[in-house]
Parts: sequence; C-alpha cells; structure tokens
Amino acid sequence: MGANFEDLKLECIAIGSMPHNNLNDAMSIVGRYFNRIPFWPQMVKLSKNEDMIIQFLEGMPSFFVGKSYLDVDYDAFYDDLETFFVDYEKIVSGEDNSGEIISKYGISSTCSSSFNEFLKLAANAKYAKGQIVGPFTLSTTLVDKDGRCAIYDDTLKEIIQKILTIKALWQIRKMKEANPDITPIIFIDEPSISQLGTSAYVTISEEDVLCMLKEVSDAIKSAGAFSAIHCCGKCDWKVPVESGVNMLNLDAYSYAKNLSVYSKDVEKFLLHGGKIVWGVVPTLDKVALEKADVKIIESKFYSAVKYLTDKGINEKLIIDNSLVSTSCGAGSLSIELAQKAFSLTKEISCSLKERYNDI
Repeated sequence: MGANFEDLKLECIAIGSMPHNNLNDAMSIVGRYFNRIPFWPQMVKLSKNEDMIIQFLEGMPSFFVGKSYLDVDYDAFYDDLETFFVDYEKIVSGEDNSGEIISKYGISSTCSSSFNEFLKLAANAKYAKGQIVGPFTLSTTLVDKDGRCAIYDDTLKEIIQKILTIKALWQIRKMKEANPDITPIIFIDEPSISQLGTSAYVTISEEDVLCMLKEVSDAIKSAGAFSAIHCCGKCDWKVPVESGVNMLNLDAYSYAKNLSVYSKDVEKFLLHGGKIVWGVVPTLDKVALEKADVKIIESKFYSAVKYLTDKGINEKLIIDNSLVSTSCGAGSLSIELAQKAFSLTKEISCSLKERYNDI
C-alpha cells in the first residue's frame, strides 16, 4: 500500500451516479463541487446502458445479457475465450504499448455519455475518480436461465474478474493520456459484499472473494492509480482491508459503528497509508437528506471518528487519512436533492479542513 498522499486529507469525493438528464448540467456540478477530485458520472436517466451493471458488460466473450440473466453462445464462446485471456495478459503485463488491445474492451459512448467530458476536467486535476462494478457484485448479479449465479461457474467468474480489471486499466490509461501527472482513483463498487457470509451466499468463501478483489486492486495499483472499495451497507471490512486497497468507502451516516468492529484491521490499514472515505452525506435516506445541514453532518463525522478512537486508534492518524463523500450514488434522488447532497459534501470538507487545520 505504502502511498501517503497527505494532500487528500479531508478532501471531498462523490460516488458515481447522478439523476440528471442533461449532460452539461451534470458536469457543471462535478466541476463546481469536486474540482479537486472530479468524478465520472453514471447517468442512467440518459440511458439504461449507464446502469452500474450494464455499463461494464461490453467486451465479455460471446455473452448475451438479457434483462436479468446471461446466455452464453458456447460455439463462439470457446473461440473467443483464448483470445480474451491472451489479450488480458498482454494488457496487464504492459505489452500493449499502443493501447490497441485494451481499446477493444473500453467503455463506448453507448455506455457512457459523460466520460469524454469527465476527461476534460481530469486534464486539469491532480486526482480524478473513476469506478467499476465490483467482481463479487457482478458475478452474483448475473444469473443463467436456471437462476444460477455466474460466481458458481469458475470460467465465467474468471472472465468477469478479468474484464473488470481491463475496464479499470482502460480508465486509468485514458486519464493519464489526458493528464500524464494525474493520479487516478478507481472505486470498486461492491454493494453485494454486505451479503457475504449470509445464507444467500453461504457456499462462497471469504478467500474466494478476497482473491477476486486482490487481483483487481493489484492491477489498479500497478498501473499507478489508487484503488478503493465502496460498500453502502454493513460489511466484513477485514476482507477489503486484506485485499490491499488504498481506500475504504462506507455509508458512515448509517453504518459507521460497523467499521469499528474491525478496529484492529482498520488501525493496521491506516498505519500503512490507507484512507477512509466517510460517506457522511445521506443519499439513500431522502428524509434524512432533506433535514440535513452542515451541523448535522459534522456531528455524524465526529461520531464516526469517535467509534474508532474509543477502540484506541489515534485521532490524528484517523483525521490525517480521512476523506468525505456521499454515502452512495445520487441517481435515485431528485435533481434538487442531489445538488444538496453534493453541496453538503463540499461544505463539510471545507468545514472539517478548517477545524482540523492544526491537528
């Protein structure tokens, strides 16, 4: 892990989805509130292809993805499979100097209306945030016609893991083409990891999930980027910590206490340069967001930090390695409430920087 970007202290960042149906309006908000770390918006109201699942399916070997399941054309599948694995090895090993191979698996304008506009903001930023859906979430969301999750098929699971790695590396490459000095931050969005260990996935081991996450995270870091895991529910945070990601992002408005259960792992994570991105601005609770102001959000942040200091973790260590964010995406909100969430995230960042200026 090792990296220690001190200038990220108490910066604000956002999760991807936005409710806007106008690209210029959305990008204006990204530039206004998140100029230090612009993020790539997912705008599902412009196209269903920007859904966090659908957006990352382009390029999978011979998959036909229906509304809730996947079919595999096995005749074409095995023809394509060898090529896909060879391409993957060339991409992750750095042999694809021209970018010709990775471009086959990039994210087209059909699946992202905003990526090129995002790159314009990234060109003038020290950091910028992209994202992929997590391999556990995708492989447990895609099912076959019999309702069997892709994660139970070793070949399909490996393909999903590798295609998502390529999608992350493609984003990193594009950001660095726009700005060679940038440090990309790639969030691995894993909402389903909160279900790991429950009866729904009782046969899936933590070790299997850890291996999936680690391969993706290691590739992201090897490409000169920061890796992060986002989970907006309760989570066994030991798994993300052991995967070697640089950042943990949680819904700290509702589940901050859950992180403190893993205080020993969290302390070790922070001591090795890891960052906590506290999702203190509620986007999953519209009533809470309507009532929220800076004072309420500050109180949530202080409580979240105190859960860890009560377990013996040094406050300065926590604060020096903290960022703030929305608790999850804003895609399900009204445009007005989404703007309030983004504005509050910027305000709380500025307020906390002032409070902790000397710590």
